[in-house]
Amino acid sequence: MLYQLYETQRSLMEPFTDLAQSAAKVYGNPLSMLGQNPFAQRISAGYDLMHRLGKDYEKPEFGIRTIDVDGVDIAIHERVEIDKPFCELRRFKRFSDDPATLGKLKGQPAVLIVAPLSGHYATLLRDTVKTMLKDHKVYITDWKNARLIPLSEGEFHLDDYVNYIQEFIRHLQGIYGNCHVVSVCQPTVPVLAAVSLMASRGELTPLSMTMMGGPIDARKSPTAVNNLAMNKPFEWFENNVIYRVPTNFPGAGRRVYPGFLQHTGFVAMNPSNHAKSHYEYFKDLIKGDDASTEAHRKFYDEYNAVLDMDADYYLETIRVVFQEFSLVNGTWDVKGVDGKIERVRPQDIVTTALFSVEGELDDISGSGQTEAVHNICSGVVASEQKHLEVPGAGHYGIFSGRRWRELVYPQVKSFILTHQPAAKPVAASAVNVTKAAEPVKAVTSAAKAASTSTKPVTAAANRAPEAVKTAAKKVTRK
Repeated sequence: MLYQLYETQRSLMEPFTDLAQSAAKVYGNPLSMLGQNPFAQRISAGYDLMHRLGKDYEKPEFGIRTIDVDGVDIAIHERVEIDKPFCELRRFKRFSDDPATLGKLKGQPAVLIVAPLSGHYATLLRDTVKTMLKDHKVYITDWKNARLIPLSEGEFHLDDYVNYIQEFIRHLQGIYGNCHVVSVCQPTVPVLAAVSLMASRGELTPLSMTMMGGPIDARKSPTAVNNLAMNKPFEWFENNVIYRVPTNFPGAGRRVYPGFLQHTGFVAMNPSNHAKSHYEYFKDLIKGDDASTEAHRKFYDEYNAVLDMDADYYLETIRVVFQEFSLVNGTWDVKGVDGKIERVRPQDIVTTALFSVEGELDDISGSGQTEAVHNICSGVVASEQKHLEVPGAGHYGIFSGRRWRELVYPQVKSFILTHQPAAKPVAASAVNVTKAAEPVKAVTSAAKAASTSTKPVTAAANRAPEAVKTAAKKVTRK
């Protein structure tokens, strides 16, 4: 009944939050009669804060329209590449009409970013995506809200998560020959399982894996999050945090871990910090500090937007990752799409380079939890492994914000480039076009083959792809 009670309360509060928003605008308008009140700015700020505390937060959009690459504006087209019942594989395709920039973009590595399915939407990694788009072809897993998925779509288990990742990796390999994988927080475990299973079967595995702030071995430096998952019995989670979706959603009847409960847990970890942040927002509204208030809105629009997780997936994650430690103990069996049960063996990974990243002050995945991946991936030679601890960084700082852009990303970029096979040099023949705005319609088959071919090189001999020389006068599409 808790879910139904929450939805009833939210529905009852909605008219009041809308009224608070309207009142904030009226009192904040100096041309209105109420705006002439000497306390109008304070009253407006109070109503604005009331609106934000009570409103319902929908899934944000990535909103990445353009990026700047060496002073050239690159247009970004976001599209769904693969649509699965519980996840969409999104691609951020880049376009430019600058020939030199276009040649550089074509030779850059393809990267699959695996976003966490742990409460927030994939848009939490917006800064990660936007930064990586400057030097990579970027794809990301965009997990769906379980309350919007009808029961007819079936169940979703941790095994299904692992199978999704394998399918997405194969998809990129089919397009580019191979790819790199970056996993942030929760997906480090299923990503490692997916690549391990591919290696055990003798399949082609990604060129590199970058694992950031994930609970590979949650026994090391346990945090408050870990302690809750480890100290409560499995039955406690099943009896206390799992509810059925109410009838007013497409996923009515599905067992889920509701997003509002997860959000309550997020806030409970640092209640004083959130209270202080909202009070500062109130004061900034009174002062008219638009930059600070907008920064607050952007952060909490993202932070307060949460999704429901399928109960089977959530409970299995608790058991496998935080209670039985099946990955590091070598006891994890995964059911494939063909129904076959396979043992996860990270030691079978040989040809995939490994980079782990941790934040010094991470209060979600403690020190050493991600670094533990190097011990269990014994098949990867030491020269192909790297670890980074980011000074002063918390959990979010390793994939978003200034520390991510200035300290982490340069090393991630370098690591990926080091393990990217060098593209063969291409001499593009002149292309005739009849109109400046028309796309190039023909290139020779030899040029096509040359532009897409790659050759493997050793890590020591890897170099950045050579610049592509082009004699085309005008090119209008990538």
